[in-house]
Amino acid sequence: MEMTKVTKCEITDCAYNIDNICHAMAITIGDAVHPKCDTFFQSMIKGGGGDCVAGVGACKVSSCVFNASFECQASGISVGYRESEPDCLMFSSS
Repeated sequence: MEMTKVTKCEITDCAYNIDNICHAMAITIGDAVHPKCDTFFQSMIKGGGGDCVAGVGACKVSSCVFNASFECQASGISVGYRESEPDCLMFSSS
């Protein structure tokens, strides 16, 4: 199984965001209800691997149509602010 890639991240103040690309090795999305990017944090120092493009390591929002056994099955996701929260913008409830 291949991890779903984070194709775009609009959260420019995240430590892993460089030029709208997430450079964490993998991110975790959500809790039981909210599709928040749990990997998000702010820092003056940029982190992650320069050539790395993040994958979705886990999605804890079981109500999403792309979630299968807590693994994201979307072809790719975007992360951006939704009501001041850094959310998976592909989230769609089943």
